[in-house]
Amino acid sequence: MTDTSDLAPDAAQTARMARDFDLANPPDGFVENPFPIYAALLAHAPLLPQPDGSVLLSRYADLDRVYRDTTRFSSDKHEAFAPKFGRESPLYEHHTTSLVFSDPPLHTRVRKIMTSALTPRAIRRMEPGLIGTVERLLDRMAEKERAGGTVDLIEDYASTIPIQIIGNLLDVPMVERGPLRDWSLAILGALEPVLSEAELARGNRAVEEFRTYLEDLVARRRAQPGDPETDVLTRLIRGEGADAQLSETELLQNCIFILNAGHETTTNLIGNGLAALNDFPQVRAQLLERPELIQPAVEEILRFYSPNQLGNRETTEEVSFDGVTVPAGTNLHLCIGAANRDPAQFPDPGRFDIARRPNKHLAFAGGPHVCVGLTLARLEGRIAIGRLLARFPRYEILPGRESGGRMRFRGYAKLPVRLMP
Repeated sequence: MTDTSDLAPDAAQTARMARDFDLANPPDGFVENPFPIYAALLAHAPLLPQPDGSVLLSRYADLDRVYRDTTRFSSDKHEAFAPKFGRESPLYEHHTTSLVFSDPPLHTRVRKIMTSALTPRAIRRMEPGLIGTVERLLDRMAEKERAGGTVDLIEDYASTIPIQIIGNLLDVPMVERGPLRDWSLAILGALEPVLSEAELARGNRAVEEFRTYLEDLVARRRAQPGDPETDVLTRLIRGEGADAQLSETELLQNCIFILNAGHETTTNLIGNGLAALNDFPQVRAQLLERPELIQPAVEEILRFYSPNQLGNRETTEEVSFDGVTVPAGTNLHLCIGAANRDPAQFPDPGRFDIARRPNKHLAFAGGPHVCVGLTLARLEGRIAIGRLLARFPRYEILPGRESGGRMRFRGYAKLPVRLMP
């Protein structure tokens, strides 16, 4: 804990702000603009005990260490989720079975299947279809605006692209994709530090409805398997040999996870990137002048406005961070959004610099749990942002933008826009 007695008044106030920060009861405005708090945490309380006994970590080096050490820091969140969701709830079954909150051997089995389906060669095959999807959406938005309608970059663009790509991966029939976004938002929203009864009920209902839908889809796919070269659902059903077969629950819950994770974070990447380029016109001008910077631009968007702001691990034994002892069984909140602005890792971290190199951010986590879909997400971001900017270089986000309203996932619910060539 920081001693504020010898600090200047402004520094002392910042130190108190860091020391008093409670993830379960954040100050007003934190969700919309968490970055002053992040800076305070990094400067004065990079390891911050929380009132519930958990610990918030914000330093890049600490998160990097935790991600790499799966022995001392477990992804299995069964005990932390039990009081939050209830052991018999659909949300508990989902979040304790999905890839992101599992340790080996389940994590190893599911990840192996996913990795084998997302090889560089497989992703290259997806690129023409992705470009076609993006161009059709751009055409549709232009037509909507010409007809007098208001275009929204989230509803009409950013949220639609990953739904189609992940839907294609699992070969979900096009006419059945309508509910996927609402289910995803409800289930992932349940990962927020604090839930209302309505949010909890909505999340449980979404898991039940999603599972019921997938039971039928899996039955159809068992009867008529797809091409395992392109159909990830068929791969998941078959497993990778007898030792890697998934149980029915593991299969269904990881299908939900794939659809949710691939959709939400990529939606936020695209929306955050287009908002940032609107808000930093000099950076947009730089990218228009040098379109070859689109790849490092996507990396900087991921760092600057990380789509996933928080992660979790649990200590399996007593550990120490810079001499501070953390007991076994402690729930760790990993503040990705702060770590990606740590001045010890990123010079001038508050500057949006699309030519930044190196840029080894943690937007996709790290270690054995590094996001399995990171190459696909980068491709989607590069094509979606680059092609909209090329087609409508003077686009302007209008008044009425709306935050997604969540701490864990940073993005927008609404981004009304005027499209201008």
